[in-house]
Amino acid sequence: MSGTRGAGWVAAGLVLGAGVCYCVYKLTRGPRRGGRGLRLRPSRSAEDLTNGSYDDVLNAEQLQKLLYLLKSTEDPVIIEKALVTLGNNAAFSVNQVIICELGGIPIVGNKINDPNYSIKEKALNALSNLSVNVENQIKIKVYVSQVCEDVLSGPLNSPVQLAGLRLLTNMTVTNDHQHLLTNYIPDLFQVLLMGNGGTKVQVLKLLLNLSENPAMTEGLLGAQVDSSFLSLYDSHVAKEILLRVLTLLQNINNCLKEEGHSGVQPTFPKGSLFFLLYGEECAQKMRALINHHDADIREKVTIPKI
Repeated sequence: MSGTRGAGWVAAGLVLGAGVCYCVYKLTRGPRRGGRGLRLRPSRSAEDLTNGSYDDVLNAEQLQKLLYLLKSTEDPVIIEKALVTLGNNAAFSVNQVIICELGGIPIVGNKINDPNYSIKEKALNALSNLSVNVENQIKIKVYVSQVCEDVLSGPLNSPVQLAGLRLLTNMTVTNDHQHLLTNYIPDLFQVLLMGNGGTKVQVLKLLLNLSENPAMTEGLLGAQVDSSFLSLYDSHVAKEILLRVLTLLQNINNCLKEEGHSGVQPTFPKGSLFFLLYGEECAQKMRALINHHDADIREKVTIPKI
């Protein structure tokens, strides 16, 4: 009897091992050639992962195998491809829930510690897709501080920096976790000023989320920001940037009114964003933009006044 039971456990182990081997084979050989649309597939995970492409929408059983593989392997090539597959599947709301329920968030989250920048980027992309689900953000928020550090210390304009900024932007769509970024606001403005066009846009998306929350207004206005920030209000600045910095000022102005600071001189340190936005130089730039050739720009112009 015990011999039969032992044989059964060995057979079960071989089946699980075979499933993982199929996952490894699928990931190492890469996607099949030829464009195919997204589609749901039958629940035969080993065969699906072997024969499908990265565009396949995996079911719960397949995702569980993929997560097990991601947790157990140390092969960087397999890790990266597994993260890409998970990230693609996390773009679908049903899989955002399934991956979370399978314990996938900490498995993916641990990979942002990887010294391999390509793996770190893929992990951040996967977390970014998972964070679209607000319930998932409760588990993802533990990584916010580290992501901020990576964004600020990593190579400027790098894929890792942009992936981190996208994740932080998703995490600040609601007000629930915005306070976690308070201490990083001055450094985010520094990235804004130093980054290229794409980085500037992504930082501004994040700052715009914060600027809509009255609870974050003081942290924004009190941040030490270089005076070169005002150059973003010049008429020749790219529209996608200029519109966002104008909206930033508009949001902050509205929050001050909402908080009852209209007509009251708030106390902020010199060199802060407050002194830049509510100084004469900014007012002059706003008056110049009133005559901007683009109607969308003209519509967003706000003359800052306390």
